[in-house]
Amino acid sequence: MAEFKVTRTGQGQTKIKNVPIAVTPEGFWCCPSPVVFQKSLKTQNPLNKPKPPTSPPPKTSVQKKPVPLPVSERSVCAAASSLSKSVLSDDQQCSSGPERPPAGTSVAVDRAPRPKIETLPRKVAIEFGEPGTCDMKVVLLGKQGFCVKLSVHRDVLTEKSRFFADKLSEQSGLSCLQIDDCDDVEIYVETVGLMYCKEVKQRLMKQSVSRILRILKVAEFLGFSSCIQSCLEYLEAVPWVGEEEEEKVVSTVLRLQADGIGVNPVLKRVSSDISSVPKDTLLQIIELVLKSNEEKGRREMKSIVLKLLRENDSLPSHAGSAEICNDMIYASCRSCLDSLLSLFKQAAEPAFADKPSDHKDPIAKHIALEADNLSWLLEILINKHAADEFALIWADQQELAMLHAKLPIVSRYHVSCISGRLYVGIGRGQLLPSKDTRHLLLQTWLQPLMNDYNWLQHGCRSFDRKLVEEGIGRTILTLPLEDQQSILLSWLGSFLKTGDSCPNLQRAFEVWWKRTFVRPHVESQGNVISFSDHSSTLSKEHE
Repeated sequence: MAEFKVTRTGQGQTKIKNVPIAVTPEGFWCCPSPVVFQKSLKTQNPLNKPKPPTSPPPKTSVQKKPVPLPVSERSVCAAASSLSKSVLSDDQQCSSGPERPPAGTSVAVDRAPRPKIETLPRKVAIEFGEPGTCDMKVVLLGKQGFCVKLSVHRDVLTEKSRFFADKLSEQSGLSCLQIDDCDDVEIYVETVGLMYCKEVKQRLMKQSVSRILRILKVAEFLGFSSCIQSCLEYLEAVPWVGEEEEEKVVSTVLRLQADGIGVNPVLKRVSSDISSVPKDTLLQIIELVLKSNEEKGRREMKSIVLKLLRENDSLPSHAGSAEICNDMIYASCRSCLDSLLSLFKQAAEPAFADKPSDHKDPIAKHIALEADNLSWLLEILINKHAADEFALIWADQQELAMLHAKLPIVSRYHVSCISGRLYVGIGRGQLLPSKDTRHLLLQTWLQPLMNDYNWLQHGCRSFDRKLVEEGIGRTILTLPLEDQQSILLSWLGSFLKTGDSCPNLQRAFEVWWKRTFVRPHVESQGNVISFSDHSSTLSKEHE
């Protein structure tokens, strides 16, 4: 690749800079850069305000000695010279627009209405190719008000492009073909230039995905099948950065597929031949996360999977597979519960306390791991509005609750976090278990939670005291008044003994108090007033 410069200093003429030259076995060709068209457009558009003339630099007496050019540079300059000459003339266009006024024409002082771009005279902004070695021309008229002339070879275009082959077969003697209203003149020029390349895929290397999509669009219009195939191979191999770029690629490729062009290799990146994702794959992901022992990896992947499942549940098309997913999650819950119960039994044995720490520590870590797994699975079910069954399963774990008191608090407090999350969920309306389930849940797990409460406040970072206390109180207040009284009086005895080491349920206690002692009195007073008013009304009517 080489570069040349063409400078035109006449009034109303175009400056062309930095146009890369590619010499192919078929002949001379230029591939433009975006800067060329942008500069040409600014120069040709009369709507732009003219810059004030700058004074010429002062002449100096120092003269530079001419330096002889190498042979390769002379040939490039010769090509540039022929290119410059072709740019200066507009009479070779297929349909030339009206000429601009000469330089000496006087301009009226009154400001004329600004012309529209569509009505502007079209001038050759830039020309590519070497007219001496070519046998036809292609003129591209851009929507921005400028045109580009290409000197091309008829046999190359008819061989590579169905569009040109059809047009030239209709008029065999046609020497100039004009394409109007080109959306992307720059890419049209580059695509025609690619017809002269034997290895199109190599020429597309290091291009951006967005530019390849532009080339693909033009190649489809021109029926340039080898370029379309090279673009698809490029898109199949290159990474797509960001969701927006992926959507652009997929939409473009799907449009090509609708036109009967084979695009399966590209679409395989985003779609599978299997109509639905097998449930075994999701189950495998969940099991991998549940069995992981690496704390940082577990924490990050739990957060990611939870977020992705939440996004899936928000899709209307996901409703049919939600039930299958819930069954898999509950199967994992039961597996974790069985493992947790087995670990509690081992840790509750009388001889367990006398064993060395290297035997006790792995069991304590495994208990924390299984409790954390259950908390994560519960969070998934709550997000899916399917945690009612979990509340019933957890309320039925009487054996686990009995073993809870036999374990050291440092090993068991993780289990109380599960109970606390259920109370918070019920208090917020995130799950709606039956009255019997709510009552059983409080009977089974409220006392173990109160036993661990002091440790939870000071030894568990994720524990939110106010949130849990509000959840417990609201759960109690959903029960019949007699059950509220039984549970709150039991809590009152514990609270008066331990103080801050027990959940503060004073708000729930106040509500229960008003329901028990104030409301009956208010209702009875209301009935008396209502009865007396009714009696006085009857007596007046009798009179």
